[in-house]
Amino acid sequence: MHYLVTGHTGFKGAWLCMLLKSRGHQVSGISLDPVDNSLFDRANVSELLENDIRLDIRNDESLKLAISKIAPDVVMHLAAQPLVRYSYREPRETFETNVNGTLNVLEAVQTTPTVKACLVITTDKVYRNVNQAEGYVETDALGGDDPYSASKAMADLLTQSWVKSFPGVPTAIARAGNVIGGGDVCEDRLIPDVVRAFSSGTPLHIRYPNAVRPWQHVLDCLNGYLTLVDNLLIGKGQGEWNFGPGIESFVPVGKMAEVSQTMWQAPTEVVVDGTPTLHEANLLALDSTKAHSSLGWNNKLVFPQSLEWTLTWEQEVLAGSNVRETCESQLARFEAL
Repeated sequence: MHYLVTGHTGFKGAWLCMLLKSRGHQVSGISLDPVDNSLFDRANVSELLENDIRLDIRNDESLKLAISKIAPDVVMHLAAQPLVRYSYREPRETFETNVNGTLNVLEAVQTTPTVKACLVITTDKVYRNVNQAEGYVETDALGGDDPYSASKAMADLLTQSWVKSFPGVPTAIARAGNVIGGGDVCEDRLIPDVVRAFSSGTPLHIRYPNAVRPWQHVLDCLNGYLTLVDNLLIGKGQGEWNFGPGIESFVPVGKMAEVSQTMWQAPTEVVVDGTPTLHEANLLALDSTKAHSSLGWNNKLVFPQSLEWTLTWEQEVLAGSNVRETCESQLARFEAL
């Protein structure tokens, strides 16, 4: 089976490419260039690919031509502007990439006869957040106060409309949240900040220490995506699906920093920055009962394990371990669970 991953040079995209290859699939990718020191480059993921195409998904004609040329069996659309705080600085880029880019992918899929299934990845932040204690379910209202969340909610609604208006390729939407794992270097994310601070012996600065996040290991999230694709390929699974961790993995940011400090055995201090000026959700969690009951998918790792796997990966690589081999070791360990 030939999978095309958009956004393959990103953190989740790189892990997805390696997971797909470990399961015996052909993999191609369309994305912008990776960021500096990316997992994609450090693990030499390009060596695993049939096609490694650098392309802005806002360019509809080039995208359509590239997907047609690749002729994949499955398209997994991860490409996005994924950062909340960046979306405040670059709202136009965020909306154009996340909304128009998704439309361009859906149009290209429709005109590529080889495609048997399409999965569009949005986010847990598509839900209209009312800070409710219980997790959001797939039928809850969508919304978004910041440009990132609003743009992903728009992409989600766009995809729902597209599927109803232009039925054809079996298509589903996957919503997930705060994934962690080895190799993430994105700005404004806690784990990369943890690694940078603890490895250099400098204080760890955090925002929103009381904000609760549903921490999930990246491989659990991606395994959910692939479980959904497997169902699409046999005529099931269309619609919207949550893939989040259980309630035991709903942990405040401050607690996450403290546990990380203990696991890393870092002597440096944790500093809470002053009141941030940009809005971010205080509490956001998903109810994944639908995926558990209808797809048979469950997380394999709970919070302490997810964090331990993440920090161990980082420490092993810092100590000189080969990045690809470290990834493959965790992939094999995950698949054996």
